[in-house]
Amino acid sequence: MANSTQYFLLADHIKLSLLERQRAVSLNLEPTSQDGHISRSLDSLREGLESMSKERIRLQEAGDSAASSTLAETEQNLQAQYNDLAAQFHGRPTDTASSTITKPNDPSLAADFARASERPQAASSSSLLKKSLRSTSGGPAVSSPKSVRFTDAPIIQDDDTRNALFPYHDDPEAGPQDQSNMDNQQIHMYHSQVLAEQDEALDRLGESIGRQRELSIQIGDELDEHVEMLDEMDGRVDRHQSTLDKARKNLGNVARTAKDNMSMTIIIVLIVILVLLIAVLK
Repeated sequence: MANSTQYFLLADHIKLSLLERQRAVSLNLEPTSQDGHISRSLDSLREGLESMSKERIRLQEAGDSAASSTLAETEQNLQAQYNDLAAQFHGRPTDTASSTITKPNDPSLAADFARASERPQAASSSSLLKKSLRSTSGGPAVSSPKSVRFTDAPIIQDDDTRNALFPYHDDPEAGPQDQSNMDNQQIHMYHSQVLAEQDEALDRLGESIGRQRELSIQIGDELDEHVEMLDEMDGRVDRHQSTLDKARKNLGNVARTAKDNMSMTIIIVLIVILVLLIAVLK
């Protein structure tokens, strides 16, 4: 059985994967690409909880109440996290799921959790901008409920119309960039810059997902090593048990032999005494 630190690390890995999954949804990406890894990680965590429960019961039966109590607290903490993570993954989040996902067990992962918890602003406008640029560059036309006409001369618009056309901005406090005085080429350059920044954010997201994949592989390798260690320990226990059984059998044979020899000695002594008595009485 792996130690509790590894299971807490596995829980952190699942939390980061769920945060990346939520980020992918906010970016209109396919969110199910990592579902298989998350599901297997949840299964590993559930199996770990079952192993911890068996170990706790064994410690209780052995009379080690202190270790059993400590293991019970750890098991209860991990069980609560597993319930929240499983509920979040299956689309039935609990009241405590949000705080559980955003709170790492290992403080050194706080920076990764902070990056994974960031949400892009108005991510859906990105796809609309890309479609608009493709349609103006000779690509297939995209149906839209509104018709937008570009002219070389700047058009003065009111604030509501401008905010509706250009809702995206990186800094919410700074507000959207004023594009009322831009011509077609400047607007196109601005949109290209926005798309480049979003592509860079997606690259960072991909790197983070890659790190999570490497972390999961390392956890899997370490769990495999512990499984091999447990198998080796089981083999040693079996060999020692066989040795003890043989020693117990030999002791039983010695005891029976000694008992038989004692009986034979007593019979011989009684026969000698009987012979002596017969000789004396005659």
